[in-house]
Amino acid sequence: MNNEYVDLRSDTVTKPTPEMREAMAEAEVGDDVYGDDPTVNRLEEKAAEMLGKEAALFVPSGTMGNLLALLAHCSRGEEVICGDKSHIYVNEAGGMAALGGIYPHPVPNQKDGTLQLEDIRASIQPDDSHRAITRLVCIENTQNMCGGAALSVEYTKQVGHLAQENNLKFHMDGARIFNAAAALDVDIKELVAPADSIMFCLSKGLVAPVGSMLVGDGAFTEKARRLRKMLGGGMRQAGVLAAAGLVSLEKMTVRLKQDHARAMSLYEALKQVSGLRLEAQPSSNMVYFRLDDSVALTEDQIIAQMKKRGVLVDWSAPREFRLVTHYWVDDAGVGKAARAFKETLG
Repeated sequence: MNNEYVDLRSDTVTKPTPEMREAMAEAEVGDDVYGDDPTVNRLEEKAAEMLGKEAALFVPSGTMGNLLALLAHCSRGEEVICGDKSHIYVNEAGGMAALGGIYPHPVPNQKDGTLQLEDIRASIQPDDSHRAITRLVCIENTQNMCGGAALSVEYTKQVGHLAQENNLKFHMDGARIFNAAAALDVDIKELVAPADSIMFCLSKGLVAPVGSMLVGDGAFTEKARRLRKMLGGGMRQAGVLAAAGLVSLEKMTVRLKQDHARAMSLYEALKQVSGLRLEAQPSSNMVYFRLDDSVALTEDQIIAQMKKRGVLVDWSAPREFRLVTHYWVDDAGVGKAARAFKETLG
């Protein structure tokens, strides 16, 4: 652990490792808007190669990366099919509509994070001048609000095939796609192969301080690059940040199973705490639970009591908590968190 607290609020709280800080301090830089920052260029080439795509674009955030993909694939007034619990629909401030004039068509996320193929197919608009034109299908992997569920290679292929059959583009919000590949024990290239574009975050489980990658073919990424400039995302000597991202791809992608194992250990320990109703066992680095009706404490009271015991947590919905393991939560931290919940809920 890197401070006095065990911080389970999210994997966005991760701080750069000493190796990342050293790489950032020594990074060779240039003006990325001119395309001459060598460290950014290496990061983009590395990301594209790892995912088996033609090109990649370094962006400040996952939200911007998803928005760029939507803007690149869709014109104003066109429609995107997405999950009703997806990050782009629930947690990105309505950017697709406000900034792109793009109409979201939400369909129910199943408990395993998937969208039923029948629901996707039924949501595709007919060729009718009264209807918006359906242009894009989006899935999220891992699916955050469904317990960090990892969506399988086979399912992703099915969605890709459905999209192709209906002349639709296919975007994957892969903020934690390396977690999904680790959880499924599959090659990430195979997992993302059907998608036309993929966004993934460097600043969650991969521990970099800032940044995400948007990956696809060359024409798509060049369009996204122009849109990035429009949105104010054209960074200059961004190699200082990209250097940490290179460490993420080289070192952090191969250790994510440790975070998943610790999430499972935390889940097993919390099963012994009265007053907690745990969801399905974690498939990646997230543990979700609900408070039993017998628990008199409010969410904020639990948060305050846990903080007094050196553990930071946050609620995800009324009477519901999400705990996220990451690089800076070790075995001792898992034990400390479990003890703190036992003491808090008595």
